[in-house]
Formats: sequence, C-alpha cells, structure tokens
Amino acid sequence: MAKADPQGVLTGAHYIDGDEACAEGAMAAGCRFIAGYPITPSTEVAERMAGRFPTMGGTFIQMEDELASMAAIIGACWGGTKSMTVTSGPGFSLMMENVGLAVMMETPLVVVNVQRGGPSTGLPTMPGQADMMQAKWGSHGDYEIIAVAPNSPQEAFDLTIEAFNLSERFRSPVFVMLDECVGHMTEKVVIPPADRIEVVPRFMYEGPPEKYLPYQVDGGRDGVPISPMLHAGMGARFHTTGLTHDHRGYPVMTPECHEQLLSRLVGKIRDHKDEIVHVVETDVEGADVVVLSYGISTRVAYGAVADAKRKGLKVGHVEMKIVWPLPETRILEIAAKVKGLVMVEMNLGQVVREVQRLVSGRCKVLLAGHYGGTVHDPKKVLSKIEEAAR
Repeated sequence: MAKADPQGVLTGAHYIDGDEACAEGAMAAGCRFIAGYPITPSTEVAERMAGRFPTMGGTFIQMEDELASMAAIIGACWGGTKSMTVTSGPGFSLMMENVGLAVMMETPLVVVNVQRGGPSTGLPTMPGQADMMQAKWGSHGDYEIIAVAPNSPQEAFDLTIEAFNLSERFRSPVFVMLDECVGHMTEKVVIPPADRIEVVPRFMYEGPPEKYLPYQVDGGRDGVPISPMLHAGMGARFHTTGLTHDHRGYPVMTPECHEQLLSRLVGKIRDHKDEIVHVVETDVEGADVVVLSYGISTRVAYGAVADAKRKGLKVGHVEMKIVWPLPETRILEIAAKVKGLVMVEMNLGQVVREVQRLVSGRCKVLLAGHYGGTVHDPKKVLSKIEEAAR
C-alpha cells in the first residue's frame, strides 16, 4: 500500500457532518474527479469537494443528469483519475445502466448513495435504507458488487477510504451506502496525518505500450484475477466495451467467452468475500440471540441490545460495516449456536431476505424493520429480541 497525498488530507479533529466526512475520506483516498447532479440529501458531499478541489488540482463537474454523471466518472477513471459520484434514490436508479457498464469494463470507481425515503421522489429530506437490494442487483445481468455502510461521520470518512481501496484492489465499482441521518449528523471526526492513511494505488501496466492487452490477467494482483490498466493517452491503442469481450477487449459473441468472462467477474469478489467483509462483534459468544445491523440502524440496535441485557437476556451484536458481500461464513457460524437472529434495518425487509435464505431454518431470523422517514424506536427492536429468545 501507498500513503495518502498530504494535499488531500485535512489532518485534525473536525466537527462536521457525514456528507462532509465522506468527501474528506474521498479526497484522502486520492479522488480528484467528481461528477454529479444535485439531489437531497447528498449535495453536501459534492459541495465540500468542489470547495476543496482547487487546492489539490481536483475537478468537479455538475452534469445534466445522473446518467451522464456515471458516464463521466467512468471516462475519468480510464483517463487516469480516481473518480466518484454522489446521489440519492432517484438518481441512483438512473445510474444503474452505467453501473453495469463499469462492472463489465472493470472500472475502479466509487458511488455514494445518501439514502432517503422512497420509492420515487418519496421523502427527500428523511432517511431510509431501502436501496440496499438495488445496490446488489440494481443493474441487469449477473455480477457481484461491494457496498459499505457507515453508521457515523467518522465511519463515513474511514469507510469511504476503504471503498476506494476495495475498488482499486478488485477493479470494480464500490458503493458507499450512507443515509440521511448519517449524512446530516454532525459529530467529531478525527482525520489522521497523511502518512498514517493507507491507499491502494492503481494496478498499472508496465510493459511496452504496443503490447498492452486490457484484459490479459496473467495471475492478477495479490491473488485477485484482474488485469493491469493503461490509461488513455499513454501511448497504446486499446479497446474496452460493455459487450462480452476477450483479453484484447474486443467483442466476442460466443457462449464460451461469456462464461469465461462472467466467471472471472463474479469470482474475483465471491472467492475473496471472507477477506472483504468487515464486521464488529459484541458479546456474540454464549449469546442466545444475535442482532445484525448496518448503517444508522446500528445505533438503535446498540440501545436495544443494552436494554435486553438489563432484562437478563443473553444478546450479542454484529455490525456489518460492509453489507455486500454478506458476511455469510460468520452468519452461518453464529446461526448454528443461537436461538435466533434479529436483523435491524430501516425498510420492509431487504438484507434480511438474504440472511433468511442463507440460514435456511437453522435458527429463527426475524426482521426488526421500520419505515416512514424516522429511525426505529429501540423498544420495537427489543420486542423482536424477546421473540427470538423464546
């Protein structure tokens, strides 16, 4: 790993909101291009970066819509710049076609979605967590994606850096799934010195430009089957496309080529999921019930778990910092030892469906869901913990 560029690191303790912290994390990670279209409650991310970019040679461009925003950051990435966009629900929907393009072209970039209540225009100024399944399956076709879910402004900073690092390691789009609560919550955020921030540099081709093949893997990097990149303008002529392609980047419309390509695109994440997942566990060993949560719902879950313990229940907690890929190995280990799992999320049941599918009857899996543009009442989560313990 390399160290962060000091120009992008505002070292010190700051009292900022989650959107601003996300922006600072992106700049610390080396992002120097952002394209986007204003939408509540995400606009502060772009505003922060637009204000800071002149000091470090970065570029912000307001596009005509979110389709163009995704296209712009794909192009900027292939031009040699770490890139991102930021949006909320309706804009996230518009980005999905080009998300699939970025997956197929293996473009390392970051998309920040500050979630709000939906569907459609919904509740523009109120929180939600109902875009989680869209993050995993929003574009068409089979693919895998990585999505992080901060629960605080500090995590918005830390996990945005992690998102950029994962995008470079796996040559894949990565989502930062904030929500309005975290995005507009103001708390202390500590930004360390640049020499304490590790960033993954781009995997670059080092051979003769005339011999460059954009999808020639040759073993990959650190065990991940990806090919090195060569940016536009670096002396080589090469082709990249959203069509099924071979190692040269040219379209090959055969079942054999499609199977080979898709197996690698999906496998590079699935085969490394246990390295990617990032969870924080509390009192899981010996628990009868374990609560699962992510994002702002984690803060409600901690309160409900504390209430349950005061009532004498044996309860543990697993916070998923990364939701996709799901921490399947650990969930299965826990499910084999407990009476029940309680999934806390601000929707009518999204991530819980994948947990139920995975656990497949090994223990109870209950949803502590909530909607309406507010966070949970911890008492409702507590009632689900009590139900799971029976």
